[in-house]
Amino acid sequence: MTALSLGAVAALSFAQGYPSKPITIVVAYPAGGDTDVLARVLAEKLTTRLGRPVLVDNKPGASGVIGSSYVAKAAADGHTLLLAPSTFAMAQLVLKTSPKSGYDVLNDFTPIIETGTQPLFIAAGPGTAARTLKEALDASRTTELAFASPGSGSPMHVLGEMFNKATGANFHHVPYRGVAPALNDVAGGHVPLTWITYGPVAPYLADGKMRLLAVAQANRTPLAPEVPTLAELGYKGVEVSAWNGLYGPKGLSADIVKTLNTHLNEIIKMPDVAARMKALGILPLGGAPETLSKTTAADLESFSRVVKALGIQAD
Repeated sequence: MTALSLGAVAALSFAQGYPSKPITIVVAYPAGGDTDVLARVLAEKLTTRLGRPVLVDNKPGASGVIGSSYVAKAAADGHTLLLAPSTFAMAQLVLKTSPKSGYDVLNDFTPIIETGTQPLFIAAGPGTAARTLKEALDASRTTELAFASPGSGSPMHVLGEMFNKATGANFHHVPYRGVAPALNDVAGGHVPLTWITYGPVAPYLADGKMRLLAVAQANRTPLAPEVPTLAELGYKGVEVSAWNGLYGPKGLSADIVKTLNTHLNEIIKMPDVAARMKALGILPLGGAPETLSKTTAADLESFSRVVKALGIQAD
């Protein structure tokens, strides 16, 4: 107990008897993606602090709906949690079966903490000879090029469609069940392009199998300062960032939320965790549960307009 900070010790008093058994953090995507790796980093630290095992359970499928539904229906006792990327707030907008998905993003979950944000890049693999974004666009005007995403309704999917609309590109969407399988196919030359976060693609950049063409935000990112923004290349107004956050089922008590939020705010500031997050391409955020609540609602509102305007649907 003496190893914990005063803030963490105080948080423990807010939820007496919690946890009373192992905690499961559900990741609604396959093992190997950035959300999965981050979940395991956080789980290890929480295990030490809470004195109970914190496990990670991958439940992939249906653009995250399977895993998210599982948590939405779980007991609100703090022992089943969801670490979700921003896909969580968007999949129900594009999936044709969303009314039957079994959960409502805003009403069936309890926000705990927004763990980080992630710039999004367009990257090319050996499936295209394009070395710049202009070359990829020029090629798409005569030959249909495909872009991989980790799933329908993901920020990468929506960003790709926004880019198509803004530029007249003919990049066809190919959805996968997670980041890892999407990257495997791009690096293998089966799909030429992808919109992706930095961490998962970094190893492929290092060995020359893939290359970054642009980043979809207003300013260059310290993760890859040599990569130009879309705006620099003349494509303004096409900006999307990804994020991730921890949720519990609806009705999670305030004292459990405060316990987890206090621990995690301190965990993501630990030098080793911050370094691991940077390696994953995640810029740590933290803050109050209300911050995640506002981010979730804002994304749902803004992307609802985009999805409706572009007619985006699951493939």
